[in-house]
Amino acid sequence: MLADVVPYLRCPLCAGDLAVAGAALRCSEGHAFDIARQGYANLLTGKAHLGTADTPEMVAARADFLGGGHFAPLTELIAERAAALDPGDGCVLDAGAGTGHYLAAVLDRMPGRSGIALDISKHALRRAAKAHPRIGALVWDVWRPFPVRTGTVSVLIDVFAPRNGAEFHRVLRSGGTLIVVTPAAHHLGEVIGPLGLISVDERKADRVSDSVGERFAPVGTWALEVPLSLTRAEVRSLAAMGPSARHADPGALRAAIGALPEPIKVTAAFEVRAFGVR
Repeated sequence: MLADVVPYLRCPLCAGDLAVAGAALRCSEGHAFDIARQGYANLLTGKAHLGTADTPEMVAARADFLGGGHFAPLTELIAERAAALDPGDGCVLDAGAGTGHYLAAVLDRMPGRSGIALDISKHALRRAAKAHPRIGALVWDVWRPFPVRTGTVSVLIDVFAPRNGAEFHRVLRSGGTLIVVTPAAHHLGEVIGPLGLISVDERKADRVSDSVGERFAPVGTWALEVPLSLTRAEVRSLAAMGPSARHADPGALRAAIGALPEPIKVTAAFEVRAFGVR
């Protein structure tokens, strides 16, 4: 709930402390931000990059697919690494949290800790706000300075999301841990070509290193492959939940999926990297 994470937040306009006041978050300077009836708060002001926000259809597809347990080994690995590398004081922050699926799993491993879910999609945050009783969900553009107090985060997770290295470093406490999850080069390789999906950047590992720069020291890297056997409906959800959903022609995609023989064998491949604050 928002009350659990308020001690870690700051006003995005004046950097003052925030407090829950009725159906809003307010600071001492009088700035107020509405709390939606679904439990999340919108702290955005001015213009934001809303074109990158997940649509209701993308969010529903992701909830269906993740709810099916297909990425359960990844969820378990993230939660296990977060708990093992936790310095023991501060909140957990998920930058680009989506539905809160991964953050909820981390909090299950860290009793009594609060989690902040930042995402630009209000549709995703409607689910994130209810994904775990200790999640506080906030609409926010992660390319902007976070509405989070300096040095108050113990573990920050970034799963398939933009990486704001400067802000990661600012909000993490001394001894804090950053966990970045990206798709491996061969992720979903069996269906990317046939379905015309967006392929993984071959320089993904270099781009991760560039984004965190000299602010962080590598702690460890874990490669994970998950063999999947999917129905056509599950492949539709898989395609619809990611960035390809914004670019693919719906009719052509349906036809291509319909031509695939069931069960559809797909390899999900991930790279999980942990960094410590320098």
